[in-house]
Amino acid sequence: MGDYIVVLEAPIIVKDVESVEEAIEAAVNKVVNALEKEKLDFVRVELGYSKCPVCGAHFESAFVVGNVGLVGIYLTLKVFNAQSLEHAERIAKAVVGRALKKSH
Repeated sequence: MGDYIVVLEAPIIVKDVESVEEAIEAAVNKVVNALEKEKLDFVRVELGYSKCPVCGAHFESAFVVGNVGLVGIYLTLKVFNAQSLEHAERIAKAVVGRALKKSH
């Protein structure tokens, strides 16, 4: 049994946004509120980053088309007493996933 730090990436859809900055703010707020409702304030929430396939530069994982935003969010948490890294990932997905599904 071991303790593991798990980083999950979640795609968050937000509506009625006009800019990337507004989409990022709305997505982060949506995730933080969902986690706080479930008493999961120990989960670190960060903006995700993508890598350009052409030049290799990193950029914020946030896109807006037609007032709908898609934002990639990294969720980091420590899982205690897991049997393996895969087990820790399953635990993290179950805990965080349940909270995010309730927020829809």
